[in-house]
Formats: sequence, structure tokens, C-alpha cells
Amino acid sequence: MAENISKYKYKTPIAIRFSDMDAYGHVNNAVYLTYFEIARSHYWKDVAKWDWNESGVILGRSEINYLKPIVMHDEIACYVRVTRIGNSSFDVMHVLVKITPEGEEICTTGKTVCISYDYSANKSITIPAAQRQRMIDYDEPGLISNTH
Repeated sequence: MAENISKYKYKTPIAIRFSDMDAYGHVNNAVYLTYFEIARSHYWKDVAKWDWNESGVILGRSEINYLKPIVMHDEIACYVRVTRIGNSSFDVMHVLVKITPEGEEICTTGKTVCISYDYSANKSITIPAAQRQRMIDYDEPGLISNTH
């Protein structure tokens, strides 16, 4: 899954914690999902302006491609963009980069399928219109596959 980060506008820094490390001094593979979650949460707050009182979001699927290890003293950031919007679900791509004096190195890519969810009814619901439009407008119309 080679990603072109020039298609991404949204980027958030990620702090590496000592507890993220495995016995070999690398970020543990399970922690990458947490990094993706941090970046997605910031995107939903800053871009989609998700109204958590109206609806929630649950994860339906996650994929991770580990390309280069990340270690404690690396400076990293995560790019996020929505690549597909359906009726109740949408795909979010993530690209974790290591920031170096030479530029950014892609370390990990991933995709999550997110589902708009009503916790009180315990079921998926249509993505709220305002959030849908904000994601489409932000992530460059024409680049998102809109399948609703």
C-alpha cells in the first residue's frame, strides 16, 4: 500500500511514550492502532467537527502495513484522509511518518473502516449530512469515492 502523502492535508504530531516500546526498543505493533486513533480523533474534531451528542463512530475493520520500525527518540506524525464515504461507513487512510533532517519517511500505512453509530439504539446509522460534507469538502472532491 504505497501512499502519496501529497494527497493528504491533515497531519497531527504523535508523542511516543516509553510504554509504547517493546523489548527490542521499537514501538510495539499494537500501539500503531492507538496512534491511528489519536490522529482520527483529531481529524474528526478539527475537520469533520463530529457531534458526539448526535452520533458516535465505531471501527469495523483495521489494516496495517509496517514498513520501517519506529523507536523512542523518533519524531513522528500521522497523516489522515477519508478516501471513501458510503451510507453509514467511511474509509480512513493513515500514514505514519518519521520526521528527519532530510524530510519525512513513511514508516507505516493503514486503513480503517469507520461506521457511524447510534449507541442508544445499538445500530449503525447514516453518516450525519454536515460531517459527510465537511469530510468531502476537506479531502478534495474527486479524490473520495462517494458511494451513498
